[in-house]
Parts: sequence; structure tokens; C-alpha cells
Amino acid sequence: MKVLVVGGGGREHAILQKLKQSPLITRLYCAPGNGGIASLAECVPIRATEVEALTGWAVANAIDYVVVAPDDPLCLGLVDLLAERGIPAFGPSKAAARIEGSKVFAKKLMRKYDIPTAACEIFSDAELALRYIRIAPCPMVVKADGLALGKGVIICSTRYEAEEAVRDMMERGKFGTSGNRVVVEEFLEGPEVSVLAFTDGVSLKPMVSGMDHKRALDRDEGLNTGGMGVIAPNPYYTPAIAEDCMQSIFLPTLAAMRAEGCPFQGCLYFGLMLTENGPKVIEYNCRFGDPEAQAVLPLLESDLLDIMRHITAGTLADADVRFAQGASCCVVLASGGYPEMYATGKDIFGLAEAEAMAGVSVLHSGTRLTEDGRLTTAGGRVLGVTAVGATLAEAVEKAYLAAGKIRFEGVHMRIDIGAKALAAR
Repeated sequence: MKVLVVGGGGREHAILQKLKQSPLITRLYCAPGNGGIASLAECVPIRATEVEALTGWAVANAIDYVVVAPDDPLCLGLVDLLAERGIPAFGPSKAAARIEGSKVFAKKLMRKYDIPTAACEIFSDAELALRYIRIAPCPMVVKADGLALGKGVIICSTRYEAEEAVRDMMERGKFGTSGNRVVVEEFLEGPEVSVLAFTDGVSLKPMVSGMDHKRALDRDEGLNTGGMGVIAPNPYYTPAIAEDCMQSIFLPTLAAMRAEGCPFQGCLYFGLMLTENGPKVIEYNCRFGDPEAQAVLPLLESDLLDIMRHITAGTLADADVRFAQGASCCVVLASGGYPEMYATGKDIFGLAEAEAMAGVSVLHSGTRLTEDGRLTTAGGRVLGVTAVGATLAEAVEKAYLAAGKIRFEGVHMRIDIGAKALAAR
């Protein structure tokens, strides 16, 4: 089979690394790919948001199956366009992708179908939002309705911070049209859990739970980012909590989407908070998380392409979905200044030494191969160093040993990935 993966970050690198193991695949392509992905697949110079061009290329090149990994092309309807041209794809329809593409849609869905989540108010008028903030309890969370590269969620400890968040989104246009509507919701407390789940719209098979580290700096300080590291499994996510989530959140969400006429097929991401009143949904994503996929997929023992094809066919219940025992840790190496201003084009050294370590893989998020063969930085999050171990402590130690071998000017990483999880064990 000829398979195309759409996207060009660490998540896509992790997906391709796992797909490469499938005996069903004869040729792998990635659009647009990056400097590391080029060693696994033939890179196609089409951006992930160019959905018409991607569809045309897939048809012209007789692609048998497409994996649509990022949120943008899913929300733009790439899976629908491919289906119209007779090409099966992994990922939700445009209508189902609204579960991530619109936080307003997601919150209304949860309200309507009694899925536990934070209390909130929704605004399309900045002045009304500002009036509400003046009386709402602090802290609070302000969320842009649409996609914002993982940066449209602002945790506000003061009313001033909340007012500035609203003004940034609704008046100053910081996130473009994504900030035309905002959600202001209560601040939930408790351990956070990320659960990725395979689903064909009826059956659901969760992957290994994870713990993301969103803030840019140690001790969960600094600005929100797309993610600075992940460990898996999450020690707070016990079998009893997992069963509670299955019955009160996961299966009701699938039923709600079916009832709304937009059944969800693909990878559904549940961002959860384990509050004193039980698990609650913080957010949904309509695809593999990044960097969650970099920590979870290395533990997958089954054929990823086989699982994906079962989902597309609506036969996930018959699929073999198995994960290895043990644990994993992904440490993100970022450009200095991320998630705000940062420089690119910096030479990267030490990858061979890091990848020579047993159980370690280096997944490329923002890299570029120059014409003379140098690997350089090309984004805010540059690399994800993932290690698998028999225990979480072993995985964390190996990930940091490997990360320490990699160098580029201005490199930044958190040094406490996994510390909270290790303290909980």
C-alpha cells in the first residue's frame, strides 16, 4: 500500500515511525514533512492546510490510504474531500472535527448530554465578556473558540489577566477569527490526565494514559505552550478512574456525536481533570496529541495501519490493540524564547549520540535539512526526545541522558518532566 501522512511535526514523525513497521506498506509519503521525517518517508512540498492540493496529489499518485494528523486540515474537511475522490483516510469528518475546532460546540455538546465539565459562559461580545469577568470568581480560564496552536487557553489568576486575555482575543485579534467568540469557565483543580483513544464512532479503545506538561518553565510556570513533555502512563489514572471515565465521559461523548449526526472516527483526545467531584473534561482534540503521541505510540505493539483501517471500516471492535508494559518519557527541546519570539536556522548537533542509546528515539518537530545537508532548527518546538523503560524512573532518566547529548544555540527544555508523576508513585 502507498500511504500518505499529512503534517510535519513530532506527532507525524511518531506516526510514521510506527507505520514504517507495518508489512502492509510499500511506500510512505509525508506532506510536508521535516528534516527528520525525510529519513522515513518521501516528503511532498504541500502544506497541511492546502487541502485541495493534497487531495489532487493523492489522486494523481494513486495513494491507497491517507492519515490526516493535524487539526487544521481535519477542520478544513480534508477527510471529506478525500472520501469524495474515493480515497479512504484516518481522521474525523469536518463536522466531527468541530469537537476541537470550536470550543463553543464542545461546551454546548457537554451541556446538552450531561458530560461532566467545568461550568462556563460563552460570549461573542467583548463588552459582555468583560462585564462577566468583573463578577466571576478567580481564578478563571479564558479560551478562544477556534484553533490557536495550543495557545488559545489562558489560565487567569486575576481579573486583570482575564480582561487582557479577552481583549487580546476579541479586540486585538491575537488569534484571528478563532477569538471572535470566547469561553470563560471555572478553574478546575486536580491532577491532569491525557487519554488518546481509537474510535470508529461506536467502539472505543483507549491508549496508554499520559501526563502533559504545558507550561514553558519548570514547576508549571510560564506561558502555555503546545507541550514541553509527556510521561506515560499517568499514575493518577487508576483502573477505577478509567472505568468511571469510560462510562461517564468516553462512551457518552461518542453517543452525543452520533446523536448530533456527526459520528467521530479517528483518534479522540480527552483532556481530563481529576477533581474532588470526579473526572471532568477540560478539552477534546480531534487527533493525536503532540507531544502525547510521541510518548504513547512507542508503547504500541499492534500494527498501527491495521488499527486505522479497522476504524475507517467501522470494525474497530475486531482490531488487535495492544500496548507494552513499562513506561515512556518525552522531553521537548525548544528554541529559546518559545512560545513567543525565537530564532531559527541554528545548527543541531549530537543526534547520532542520542539515538545510539537503547530505547531512545528522537522525533523531529521543527527541523529543516539545508541544501548542504546540515540539520537546523525551524520552529519553536524543535525535537522530542523519547525514551522507553521498564519503569517510569528509568524512562525519565534515559530521556534526559539522551536530551543532554543534543546541542543547538538557545536550546531550552524543562528539567522536571515526570517529577510530579514520580512523586505520586
